[in-house]
Amino acid sequence: MEADGTEPTVEPTMGAAVATGTIRYWAAAKAAAETAEEPYSARTLAEALDAVRERHPGELTRVLLRCSFLVNDEPVGKRPHDAVLLTEGGTVEVLPPFAGG
Repeated sequence: MEADGTEPTVEPTMGAAVATGTIRYWAAAKAAAETAEEPYSARTLAEALDAVRERHPGELTRVLLRCSFLVNDEPVGKRPHDAVLLTEGGTVEVLPPFAGG
């Protein structure tokens, strides 16, 4: 309770623990990142991707615009990335569009 008697405003990710895990890059994302995988330390997918963009400015940032994502083998789909919580020891798969289906 705030000093004025109102309930505090809490962002959806506030209070969520920072988790560490692995980001795996596939196809064009792997080529642009120049690595197959790297660690994350973030609360949400949005935070993890922001950190990726800072570490890999340039081509990977452009590739990410076309990618889909799996978090712990679950498709993210159209969910806002800041609403996708990451888990300790989890995995984020970065999947660019693949030719041929």
